[in-house]
Amino acid sequence: MLNLAHWRLVVFIADTGTISQAANDAGMTQSGASQALAQLEKHLGMKIFSRSHRQMVVTAFGEQVVEHARNMLMHHCAIRDLANRLGGPGSARLKLGSFPSIISTLLPALLRGFHQRYPDIEVVALEGTDEEVESWLDQKHIDFGVVLNPEPKRRAIVLGRDAWVALLPTAHPLARRSTRQGIGLSELVHQPFILATGGCTTHAQSLARSHSLELTDIRVRVQSWDSACALVREGMGVALVPESILPEQMKGLRALPLAPSIDRTFGLVRSPATPMTRAADAFWQHVGRAAE
Repeated sequence: MLNLAHWRLVVFIADTGTISQAANDAGMTQSGASQALAQLEKHLGMKIFSRSHRQMVVTAFGEQVVEHARNMLMHHCAIRDLANRLGGPGSARLKLGSFPSIISTLLPALLRGFHQRYPDIEVVALEGTDEEVESWLDQKHIDFGVVLNPEPKRRAIVLGRDAWVALLPTAHPLARRSTRQGIGLSELVHQPFILATGGCTTHAQSLARSHSLELTDIRVRVQSWDSACALVREGMGVALVPESILPEQMKGLRALPLAPSIDRTFGLVRSPATPMTRAADAFWQHVGRAAE
């Protein structure tokens, strides 16, 4: 059976011109090298070298064989180098923190794709509020975290952006508005309100206060966006939710953009205390490619 040793021997013979020196370079006995070359030429059915006195001269066919053998060995070395650079993460375990809406929507496909590329690297996803994620990052409990509206200095990989939208029951008078017209935040704050947080400190109440407004009639407080959508559908109030979490089935619901619009950005950041190991570097690069 042919293997890399045969092709390495071919290259050594072509470079040295002698079977004895090639055998020495290949770590073989001269008789072993002669037998290996004979086996190879028999397998191919053509001569790679012709014998002239004590020299081995490459045949016309052999010139092409030697070129392919060199390329084969070069690619083998490249593969070994790649394994050495990325190798060793078999027992690697990375921790990733995120708030609920990203855990349930964006991360599954991202982590599935990473696992397919790097099956030996385990990524554990931890769900928490955005405040908890920030705390975990600071305390070195996680290697990476998904944060809201990351500052430029954090050099985050932006995973996505979406707009806040007003969610109303279809029977609500404001639901007759056109999407082009939208709805002002000031028009919502005095409505019966379903305050949903999605596990984040940025929500309807904080957005209203950032515009010097206040929600005056909060009927229900929930964390889950799904719960908020269900309560709005039942006519219990209106809500302010990210556009990306809107349910596929919008029966009984009407979503209107805010005018002027208010957006949110979410991105992946590293814990400042986490070393960029091979496994961590592979994950960072994978996310970067996926976000392009």
